Amino acid sequence: MPVAETSGAQSAADPSVGSRPDTAPADTAAPTRARAAGTHARWLLLLAIAVAAFNLRPAAAAIGPMLAQIRGSLHMSAALAGVLTALPTLCFSVFGFLAPVLARRIGPAATVCAGMGAVTLGLAARAVAPDSSVFLLLSALALAGIAVANVLMPVVVKRYFPDRVGPVTGLYSMTLAAGTALTSALAVPMTRALGGSWRVGLGVWALAAAVALALWLAQLALMRRTGHTRDGGVVVATSATPPATASAPAPARMRMSRSRTARSLAVFFGLQATGAYFTLGWMPQIYQDAGVSATESGVLVAVTMAVSAPLSLVIPSVAARRPDQGAIVVLLAACGLTSYAGLAFAPAAAPWLWAVLSGFSNCAFPLILTMIGLRSRSAEGVARLSAFTQGVGYLIAVPGPVLIGVLYQREHGWYGALALLSVLLVAQAVIGRRAGRPSQVEDEVGPA
Repeated sequence: MPVAETSGAQSAADPSVGSRPDTAPADTAAPTRARAAGTHARWLLLLAIAVAAFNLRPAAAAIGPMLAQIRGSLHMSAALAGVLTALPTLCFSVFGFLAPVLARRIGPAATVCAGMGAVTLGLAARAVAPDSSVFLLLSALALAGIAVANVLMPVVVKRYFPDRVGPVTGLYSMTLAAGTALTSALAVPMTRALGGSWRVGLGVWALAAAVALALWLAQLALMRRTGHTRDGGVVVATSATPPATASAPAPARMRMSRSRTARSLAVFFGLQATGAYFTLGWMPQIYQDAGVSATESGVLVAVTMAVSAPLSLVIPSVAARRPDQGAIVVLLAACGLTSYAGLAFAPAAAPWLWAVLSGFSNCAFPLILTMIGLRSRSAEGVARLSAFTQGVGYLIAVPGPVLIGVLYQREHGWYGALALLSVLLVAQAVIGRRAGRPSQVEDEVGPA
């Protein structure tokens, strides 16, 4: 007799059977609903990652085009203006070290959400700052939120998309580059369109950060509904989450300074950040000194950022499929060296070519983010590696833009500065090749 008929006969013979808790019919739709909820959570998380990444640079990139207006309105001294331009690098380093501590307490996703809250509040409030000190303090609040997200984005990717580290890293690298490019290109025109006030021009970026905050709040709510819990600060999924999101445990404590790979990644990160800050801060001046108009020089920097956006999507996927990323490191460095040579000897001859090649070279940033995700077996290991790499790396990058400015002022030209950048780029290629070798930091460090 079929099972269904047997059950029906038993129920008819003994009406009490249907009322027994241990024989209640199973909810066969529950696993399907759980899988659907897990799928929706992953798609929402992808969107939240992308929108958050878009907001990781406008807080800093929008300042440069309007710095003169800000200084005049707030009566900001030249010394404070120098602190303001150095603030992003300092905040990214200092607050980046704190990110793993927060992640262990409340979880990586919740910490990124808190970071987006800090970005939103800082951007909105600094637009109405009454004086320079308050403006700097609120800028630091926004940059602290960005620093936390900088460090924990690779952790979230490793935790929830361990089988898609390359593509997902590419997604947020691309949107980060797009956010930087759009900010550089639109900061001044949008400010003029909104009435010309720098306060409105800076404050409007808080709207994009608010969208990211809303998405992360929705993501956290969905995590709770789908049964996510925390274990030691690292989010652990229940059966509602696909098995691919499982993560290997990390040692209780690890000292990243003991790892050759971690040290190589940190130096590699610092050298590529030096080149990136040179591009944003000084490349327009090189073009203008060569006779290129201020408008076109701004467009050329935006082109550099725009070129890196689609490549930031492709390069991490390619890098993640290779056990060794050294060849990609060398190729990107070669593009940068060619760009520096062109800027030194013929900046106005082919300015668009130098801008495009510089965009290729700047893709060392998404590459190293991918390498961070590949060099540890666990989400918590990635958190510690990311904090060490970015914290130490940004400290290494602090003196670079200042030294370039000193060389430019002393020589009234760019040969010395570009020669220095070329030497640093060669060092970046050598150290990056070492960092690109197949390795796991857990194999190089023991418990502290």
